[in-house]
Amino acid sequence: MKPFDDGCAANDEFQSTLGGAHRGELIRDLLRQRVRMPEPVPNYLRRPALTEKLTATITPGSTLLLEAPSGFGKTHALSAAFRETSRTPETLRWLGLTGQENDAGRLLALLEIALTPPGATSRPSGQQKASSNTDALALLLSDQHWNTPAGDSVLVIDNVGTVVNPAAIALLQQLVASIPPGLALVMVSRKPLPFETHTFELEGRFNRIGTDSLELTRLETFEFFHTLVNRNQLTTVAVEHLNSLTEGWITPLGLYQRELESTPESRLPIQETFSVERFLRDAVLIHLTPGQQRSLRIMAEMEIVSDELFLALADAGCDHAFRPSAASESGIPLRPLPGRGRWYRLNPLLHDWLQTPALDGSRERALKASRWFSERNQFPEALRYALVSGNLEESVRIASEGSEALLIGQDTASLLRLRRSLPAGLLERSARLKIVYGWVHAIGGQFSQARTLINDLDNGEYPELAGRIDALRAFILRGEGSVDEALAVADRALQAEELSTQGQLVTQLVRSSALCAAGKFCDAREANRIAARLAREAGDAGSEILAVYAHARIELGKGSLKHAEQLLRTGLDTAMNESSRPARVGETRLQLNLVMVLWHQGRQAEADRLLVTCIRHGEQTRDLGLLLAMALRVLICRTQNRMDDAFAWIGRAERTMQSWQVDESVYVPVLEALKISGWLTLGQADTAAQAMERLKQWREVNCVPEMFPMMPGMLQCLQARIELARGDDIKAAETVRNIRDNSGDTLPFGLDIYSRLLESVLSWRQKGPAAAQKMLASTMALAGEEHYISPFAELRGELQELLEKTWPHLPDTPFVEAIGTLYGLTDMKEQAPLAEPISDREQGVLELIAQGLSNQDIADRLHISLHTVKTHARRINAKLEVKSRTQAIVRARELGLL
Repeated sequence: MKPFDDGCAANDEFQSTLGGAHRGELIRDLLRQRVRMPEPVPNYLRRPALTEKLTATITPGSTLLLEAPSGFGKTHALSAAFRETSRTPETLRWLGLTGQENDAGRLLALLEIALTPPGATSRPSGQQKASSNTDALALLLSDQHWNTPAGDSVLVIDNVGTVVNPAAIALLQQLVASIPPGLALVMVSRKPLPFETHTFELEGRFNRIGTDSLELTRLETFEFFHTLVNRNQLTTVAVEHLNSLTEGWITPLGLYQRELESTPESRLPIQETFSVERFLRDAVLIHLTPGQQRSLRIMAEMEIVSDELFLALADAGCDHAFRPSAASESGIPLRPLPGRGRWYRLNPLLHDWLQTPALDGSRERALKASRWFSERNQFPEALRYALVSGNLEESVRIASEGSEALLIGQDTASLLRLRRSLPAGLLERSARLKIVYGWVHAIGGQFSQARTLINDLDNGEYPELAGRIDALRAFILRGEGSVDEALAVADRALQAEELSTQGQLVTQLVRSSALCAAGKFCDAREANRIAARLAREAGDAGSEILAVYAHARIELGKGSLKHAEQLLRTGLDTAMNESSRPARVGETRLQLNLVMVLWHQGRQAEADRLLVTCIRHGEQTRDLGLLLAMALRVLICRTQNRMDDAFAWIGRAERTMQSWQVDESVYVPVLEALKISGWLTLGQADTAAQAMERLKQWREVNCVPEMFPMMPGMLQCLQARIELARGDDIKAAETVRNIRDNSGDTLPFGLDIYSRLLESVLSWRQKGPAAAQKMLASTMALAGEEHYISPFAELRGELQELLEKTWPHLPDTPFVEAIGTLYGLTDMKEQAPLAEPISDREQGVLELIAQGLSNQDIADRLHISLHTVKTHARRINAKLEVKSRTQAIVRARELGLL
């Protein structure tokens, strides 16, 4: 029998891991099996961008923390990156931790196994005995193998979040602090490290990759479900919804994919499938105490939540220490809103799942939330939760107190839900409530309903409301596209003495929009300055954001994409600094216009990421900006030659606008124009012409929609494209001239580029390549100043051949390179430009030579002497570096001169 004072338990093989008698060699052999890379996942989606990012940040002498909640594919992404870069097993040590590694001695034993150099053996028993775990680890890291500057070894420690013992955490901290120059360290964890790392980050020795990089992008989600879409088991609309609901959470998507493949005959929503529900339960709830689970479910009752709001709602059954900030730190998919460290939002999939079944007392908590927001003057959130609580009296009180500025920048979906619950006759008896709902319907594009509500207020019974009524009427007129009438009514509203500061602010924004549409950019900017000043004086950050949005729209109209982007990003940064309140619709409009700038500049990947957020928020809040978001999605799909997806988005937009009861004048011209563009891309000019005929009523009144100010000119451009496609060049030329004649000096920059490109195509057809190439080159130079690439993407079918001929003569600039990528010209063999260009007269002679005319025939045709023709022919041969007519024709065609 072992004496009681032996110092070791019977099964304690690790007390003397680095010294003394090794009693647990069998266990050590088992531990060695733990140091290996995970097996590859079948059918793993290749993600080149993520692989590149991972490999770029794994460098000797530094640490990479791969941190994200469960289910984001951290381990598999990392192992796939190593396999795809062909890393050899000799340079990679992968250590997967379990809860047992909370014992510092056991963790040290695993580190010894992992840090034994290739070809070396473990230390003989009793050799190099260390006095402490810290000294033992220092000895391991001091090995010459790991301190070779040219070393390229990697140590991966997976599942770091399981380590909570202070002594074991101290070893991990020492490892990060003392990582040798020949070894790269990668830590994989579902939550932040339990020690400070900012010093190492400042020294450039510590990098972090988080959820944003690991979640699937929208395009990756489509690629992930590509097979199921091809089998018609899923539609593109369903995949779009999956990406929006999961936000690229890869494990639920993967489990759902397997469910669909195993049971194709029955398809449930993703949150109702057995495997996904089991994952959510195991990955999120199973580790929590009952009090923490109740806390998390109460957080899920809010769209977004802060610590302060949670504490106001938490009851006795909650763990009050498990606040949103603590839950986020524990590895729950509860991410802080960008720039708002005090506000958090659950992953939408988890958010929906946690709300079923509903907790007891949810209505009472909703009323508490409403009053909490109301005390902080956060009108839309207060109204939303008042409606959820079912307290009609509270809902009506909040709605009737809403000012114009609060309404125009906020969520109107809640107010529309409230109207259906109002007692009979209440709306008809309250003039103020009629104005509130007039704004609600106008903001939502229901202009006819808005007019109906305020028409009976013009009888003189409410002189104190005259200014507010005119402000609303000006907004309606601007929304309908009546620019001059909107300006006249807005001016009248501003003359009303009783118009509040908020009413003046909104009216100035309407004036700014109308003046911008009229091409009076200086006057529009002045109205915008007044609106911004009024917002600052009122302390209304939401309206100030709208003023930034209006300013950016002015710059967009002028074609100043770079300045517009700067304004939009500054506005978003300013909004993010106001951390005491949730996001507003105005911020979504800023993001939406930033997407427009990015699309105009051909930055589709950035635009695509932002659009996902904009569309989700637009659908939730019933923001009419959703129409613009969906239109941009159509344009991006078409640029990527995904025409089926483009038409699917048009159909989705049409159904949404109809279900929202938006006036047809708001969305029909936009969607029909998108259809026309799509049919032209597919070569269906007759179908496009039929759609254009359906737009006749809107073209005749020449409306300028608020969100689509270039619509009248764009419809004319589409008409010209239809005529070009039908071969009617004369009529197309007349249509293009009308674009300039109708706009005068107020032609928007984007429309100017578009019409110039059409003129280049017409010039090529009517006058030959020389004049067309010069016109195209000058247009590209003009567009290149702002990297304005969208018109080139729109006109790819018309410009392809002309651009191929012009390509060798274009300068080497980033914009030209981007155009070449768009048109697939970057791989074309570049031809050296002529040392001396062909003159216009020589071009004329060259074209006649190519037609087979003799020198005398050319002289007769051009009314010049035979000697002059011969002189031109000699100069042409010299410039082209050829010796005969035949060689000249061949060379000219190679250079795109013919």
